[in-house]
Amino acid sequence: MDAYDEGANARHGPDEPVGRSAPADQVLSVAASAEPLDQGPPLDQGLPPDQGLPPDQGPPLDQGPPVDPRSGIAALSLPGQIVVVLALAVVAVGVCVHLGMTFLHVAPTNTVTREHGKAVDDWIYPEFEQNWKLFAPNPLQQNISIQARAEVRDGEGGTVTTGWYDLSAEDGRAIDGNLLPSHTQQNELRRAWDFFLATHDTENRPVGLRGSLSETYLRRIVELRLDRDDAVRAATGGGGAVERVQVRSRTSNVPPPEWSREKVSTTPSYRELPWWPVPAAGAGGGAR
Repeated sequence: MDAYDEGANARHGPDEPVGRSAPADQVLSVAASAEPLDQGPPLDQGLPPDQGLPPDQGPPLDQGPPVDPRSGIAALSLPGQIVVVLALAVVAVGVCVHLGMTFLHVAPTNTVTREHGKAVDDWIYPEFEQNWKLFAPNPLQQNISIQARAEVRDGEGGTVTTGWYDLSAEDGRAIDGNLLPSHTQQNELRRAWDFFLATHDTENRPVGLRGSLSETYLRRIVELRLDRDDAVRAATGGGGAVERVQVRSRTSNVPPPEWSREKVSTTPSYRELPWWPVPAAGAGGGAR
């Protein structure tokens, strides 16, 4: 081979020492004349979002027939919609009628059931028979007021019998317009009268051990009410003492509405109790 081959692997002649390199100017000229290596195509550096590939210009994909957005009753034809609406209306009316008939059947006796009771029973029996009632016991359809009067000993030793005082009406006047009426005004007198009726027969005789207790409770309430009554004090000159009290109830039916043909007697009935003596502790200077 030629002794002047360049490169680190060039073979040397016998007269040249091993490891001898070519002159520096020769190396520089060779490097300058060398052609650059082929670097190949540049690596894909990515494209900005707004410089992507052009959109596909091919034919659009087949999307199929358009979907009808209607569903349910709206998807039916007009005759079908009319049939469905009529069926729903019939069902709704039937449910309302059934609920109304059931309510009248379990409700207390009233104007409607008195006039149309047979129609209600024909609807209920035998398929829809009910064994319960809406109210137990039936709500009162009467106005009951408790009245009382007293025998008062005046300052000269005589006795004066007062007129009847409507204690229930006094409670009613105290409750009207009062946003926070007391429990005493609302329930004391009514509960005392209910207690008395539950422990006495129609002849006002006590039944059981609680009969005397209910008498004492009702009498004590009446004593305190009459002792505070201005009319009682005025009738006795303000210095009398209550010796006996008497209680009665006045009961009248609630009148029917104007549109009703029901005839109800509004004449009041009275239940008058015997005179009750006031104990000496309460008679000395008035009931306390």
